[in-house]
Amino acid sequence: MTDFIFALLGAALVNNLILGLPLGADSLRQSRSRALALAGGALIAVATPIAWLLDQFVLVPLELGALRLFIFLPLLAPLAWLCLEGVGRACPSLPREGLWPLLLANGAALGAMLIGSESGFGVAIGLGLGGGLGFWLVLTLLDDLLQQVDETKVPAAFRGTPMLLVCAGLMGLAFLGFNGMGAQ
Repeated sequence: MTDFIFALLGAALVNNLILGLPLGADSLRQSRSRALALAGGALIAVATPIAWLLDQFVLVPLELGALRLFIFLPLLAPLAWLCLEGVGRACPSLPREGLWPLLLANGAALGAMLIGSESGFGVAIGLGLGGGLGFWLVLTLLDDLLQQVDETKVPAAFRGTPMLLVCAGLMGLAFLGFNGMGAQ
């Protein structure tokens, strides 16, 4: 149970899949980031335990562990579609156009699947839930931060991508403050 708690908190705060590990940097700034945050978080939460089950009950008995990447990549397509449809049904007001390719190429989901498949089931569930929560949290906070930055006077040299990188770096430092949480 403690492995589950540590994996949950670690994936959400300490080793955040977007800021701590460069696994989801493709999703940092989109106009539809609220829908992407929900769908991406759900994708990570669902895909990680499914990848563990697939690995333990299919790939390991058949000695195909070396093919994890090639098996998990096609698995992301139907899971991304299901998560996007689920977000569409849960929150129909959120725009979903153009999000499927971003979810399909979500490095955070694939990274969580690969990391989770090499540990126990409790850790895989904790990593999936924590990673999904962390993905949603980072995109939501970054979107709020960038909206505040857009409303202020920013020098011309810092507008656009430079300000996005500064904000992402500051958020990475803020989340780095959670490092060592739970250590004794």
